[in-house]
Amino acid sequence: MYMANDWKDYEVIDTGGGEKLERWGDVVLRRPDPQIIWPLEQESNLWRNVHGHYHRSSSGGGNWDMKKPIPERWTIQYRDLKFYIRPTSFKHTGLFPEQAVNWAWMMDKIKQANRPIKVLNLFAYTGGATVACAYAGAEVCHVDASKGMVQWAKENVQLSGLSSKPVRFITDDVFKFVQREQRRGNKYDAIIMDPPSYGRGPSGETWKLEQSLYPFLEFCTTIMSDNPLFMLINSYTTGLSPSVLNNLLSMTMKKRYGGQLTCGEIGLPITQSGLVLPCGILGRWEA
Repeated sequence: MYMANDWKDYEVIDTGGGEKLERWGDVVLRRPDPQIIWPLEQESNLWRNVHGHYHRSSSGGGNWDMKKPIPERWTIQYRDLKFYIRPTSFKHTGLFPEQAVNWAWMMDKIKQANRPIKVLNLFAYTGGATVACAYAGAEVCHVDASKGMVQWAKENVQLSGLSSKPVRFITDDVFKFVQREQRRGNKYDAIIMDPPSYGRGPSGETWKLEQSLYPFLEFCTTIMSDNPLFMLINSYTTGLSPSVLNNLLSMTMKKRYGGQLTCGEIGLPITQSGLVLPCGILGRWEA
C-alpha cells in the first residue's frame, strides 16, 4: 500500500455509509465513495457541519447541496505545488490527493536523472502530474480529450509559478495523438497514464480498459526513448488487481528495456478511525 500521508491542506476526516468527509484547505465536503462499504459509526456534528454535500441521484449523476458559502474555486498546496479546487457537477473537485505518492516519486526520479527528461502525460486531467514533473525540471507534454480539463491544468501550472517551464498542452484523443507522435518520430523518457475504465473517442471509438490497455501500452513502448526513465500507470477500475498491472508492464516495458517493477494499492489515511481509504492501484516501471 502506497500512502499519501504527508498532506497538510487535505485530510480524510472520517468515512462510513458509502461517504467520505474531507477537508480541502478550510472547506469541508461530504462525498460518496464506492469503496466505503462499512457503516458510519457515529454521524457527529463534523458530518452535519459541512460546506457542501454531494447527493447521488437514483437516475444517475447527482448534485451538490451547498450548506455554507464557499469560493467559486480555492487553492490547496502539496509541498511547493499548488492546485485550484472546485466542486464539479460530477462530484469531483479537480484533484485526486492520493496521487501525491506518485508526484513525490516522479519528482525524485526526474531530479536524480541528472539529464534532460521528456515526459508524456496521457489522460492528464487537471495536471497534477504535469505540475509535479515541470516543477522537477522535466519538459512535459500534457494530453487530454477535455478542453476544460486542459485549461484547468494550464491554470494549475501558472498557479505553481511554472509558466516559463517547457509544458505543451494538447486537447486531443490520446490514442490518435500517440499514433501521430510515432509517425513523427517523437520520443519520451517517461510516460504517465491514468486511463478510464470506459470511454469513447471523437469518432465513436470505444475504449474498454480490459481490452484496450495492453495493446495501447505495447504501442506506447514504440515512442519511448532509447534510455527511458519510467512508466507509470494508475487505475481506478474496480476489481483490477495490482498483479494485472505488474503482468502488463512485465510483458511490455520490462521485456523491452529490463529495469524493475513495483505495483500496489494507493491509499489515504482516515483521521478519525485510523483506517486506510483505498484509492485505486498503480504500476511503476523504472530503469
